[in-house]
Formats: sequence, C-alpha cells, structure tokens
Amino acid sequence: MNANNSANIFCIANQKGGVGKTTTAINLAAALAALRKRVLLIDLDPQGNATMGSGVDKNGAGEHLYQVLIGDATIAQARVKSESGGYDVLPANRELSGAEIDLIQMESREQQLKNAIQHVVNDYDFILIDCPPTLSLLTLNGLASAHGVIIPMQCEYFALEGLSDLVNTIKRVYNNINPELQLIGLLRVMFDTRVTLQQQVSSQIETHFGEKVFKTVIPRNVRLAEAPSHGLPGVIYDRNSRGAKAYVEFGDELLKRVKKEALRQQARPRI
Repeated sequence: MNANNSANIFCIANQKGGVGKTTTAINLAAALAALRKRVLLIDLDPQGNATMGSGVDKNGAGEHLYQVLIGDATIAQARVKSESGGYDVLPANRELSGAEIDLIQMESREQQLKNAIQHVVNDYDFILIDCPPTLSLLTLNGLASAHGVIIPMQCEYFALEGLSDLVNTIKRVYNNINPELQLIGLLRVMFDTRVTLQQQVSSQIETHFGEKVFKTVIPRNVRLAEAPSHGLPGVIYDRNSRGAKAYVEFGDELLKRVKKEALRQQARPRI
C-alpha cells in the first residue's frame, strides 16, 4: 500500500469469471466516494461492464482507455464523471480488445497504464482497476500499475483452485515486474449462509490466509444484481439492501486497513 499522499492503486482481479469482480469494483468505488474519497475507476475489461454499471455510455463520443494505452490520449482527457456514483471513470469498450495487438509492438508494453496513471496519481485517494478475468497483457498492465490486489471470490470448491493460480501470478509479477505489488485481501462475495459447503470453504480460506481475509462478507443479493441494468452502483440503487450495506462496510474496512498499513510503514526504522 502507498504510504505517500498520492493514490492507493488497487486491482480488483480474479482469473475466474462470474465471481462478482465488476460488482465489487463499482460498489467499492461508490462506497469510497460516499466516504468523501476521490476515486478513479479504470475499466480494463473490453466488455465495458464497469463503465455501463457506473452509468456511463461505453460507446459514447470521446476517448476511452484504448486511446490512453496506445498514447493517443491522457487519462485526464478520457476520464468521465459517474454522476450516479460520485467517482471518475476511465471507460472501456470492445475497441480495447485491439490494444492487445498494439501493445505487443510497444517497448515496455506492460508499463503503458502505469505510465499514464503517473500523471493523475495526485488527483485521487484511490484508483481502482477492474481487470478482465484472464491473464492477458491488459491484466498485466493493471498488475504492473498497482500497489495491491483485492480478490473477490465465491466460497465454492473450484474457486480455491483458481485462487491458487492467481496468487502465483501475483508472486510472479511481484518478482519480475512490480516489487510494490502485494495481496491486499480476499473478499467473500455472493455468500449464502444456508449453504454448508460455502461455510466450509470460507473457514478454509480464513485458516489459510488469516488476516488477509476481509472480515466483511458480501451476501448474495438480488438488488446488487439489478443495479447495473439501471446504470447505478448497488450502494446507490438501494442503499438499504443487505448487499449495499455490506459494500459500504467493506469500504470502511478497507480504509482502516490502508490507514493501519500506512502507520506501520511510517514506523519502520529508516536506514
């Protein structure tokens, strides 16, 4: 985590699809904005779901993340305001798929997003990057830019296998590309207390990862699933739903964790 006054940059990542990754990115951004933090949400997925779920037209006029990655625009030129969520969005659409091919031909291709972020890093308290559910060059750009990774995961058997792969990926990026990268924590999402297997897997995760597991648990919630079709974060769409309250609680927990880590780094003896 970042001990300086510039933004904390976190990837929301999971190599398994359909685990509530984008829902987490959108609602965490809105929850932090509601807590008076300056937030930029970067949509690194060509599907553009985080863009649409923030109430932004992914096919609208103007620049998108694709133009930023190939150097034709800056983040300051491409970002737009999510009026419903209260945070900024760097939008994406299908055009972003072409960035994979363009990036391969570039020097320092995995550093393009990091270089772009440096120009706006002091504009925000948090920069959240919604990564695609594949280990692509786009995901690598996200991981190379971040201070840490937040992993949303369902408490199901196959999720544990995918989690092991993702943790190994984080270690490889840490060793070879980004020595600042760390696992911030695991967030249990779509949790149903009535399912015994989910309780068992949740216990396994807590045993294995200890303090890296966030205390907040996001319940399976219909209102969260409905919100994107209205172009609203769930925490705005129905503030009183169980899911919305859980994401606000998660935002508060993350803030406390960031503050605690910053104090710990400041207390380290200087050599």
